[in-house]
Amino acid sequence: MDMMFLSQAEGQGNNLATYGMIGFWVLIIGAMYLFLWRPQQKKQKEEDELRNGVEVGDDVTTIGGVVGKVIAIREDDETIVIETGSDKTRIRFKKWAIRSIDTPEKQPKKEDKKSKKSKEKSDDEDKVSLKKDEE
Repeated sequence: MDMMFLSQAEGQGNNLATYGMIGFWVLIIGAMYLFLWRPQQKKQKEEDELRNGVEVGDDVTTIGGVVGKVIAIREDDETIVIETGSDKTRIRFKKWAIRSIDTPEKQPKKEDKKSKKSKEKSDDEDKVSLKKDEE
């Protein structure tokens, strides 16, 4: 009889080990999703939005390092024509070859800490000078 209880206990231990292993793999796959796939999908979505937002007249840089101004967009075959150099050379590229839009008003506005601090200092100096002028 003792053997029977012992084998049942071993069977329960094996079940717990199996569930533990399944749980471990679920955690590993979940971590891979959070740290690898999700950020990559987010980056791909941002790149697609950037490429679909290109308009005629924008300055762009391609993944090959070619810099130029967009002069035509062909939606049927997903290409753009850019004009580059002082001799106005025209080159046709696929939209996926665009790395960045260099037009100043299209670039995302990022204030770094230094410019923020210098702006705050100039605001403080303006307040002080206004107080002195009032006196």
